[in-house]
Amino acid sequence: MDLSKRKFMATAAAAVAVVGLSGLGACASSEEGSGRRSTGEFTDDAALTAKVKTAIATDAGAKTASAVNVETYRGVVQLTGFVDSEDQATRAVSAAKKVQGVRSVKNDIRLKR
Repeated sequence: MDLSKRKFMATAAAAVAVVGLSGLGACASSEEGSGRRSTGEFTDDAALTAKVKTAIATDAGAKTASAVNVETYRGVVQLTGFVDSEDQATRAVSAAKKVQGVRSVKNDIRLKR
């Protein structure tokens, strides 16, 4: 086999491998319920987290906002942390529920003892 034919065969084999592997990657990333978020979902969750944190600071106060951790996964917001009073916890949950795009709120805020 001459050099040009070997280069062509190598290039063709590489192209087939790339196409095959990219097809597998597309299948893996498009599975529903795989637990993986797309880039868009990740970005949406990050934006929602910021909006919830701002809402808590506005409605419940900066002290409460600094004591409450906000995590978001596919629109479900989880609140954790320790606050001084039940009122602070209630106001934080209420503020989170008001944010557009929040599907549900899991309240895991605890009172300081």
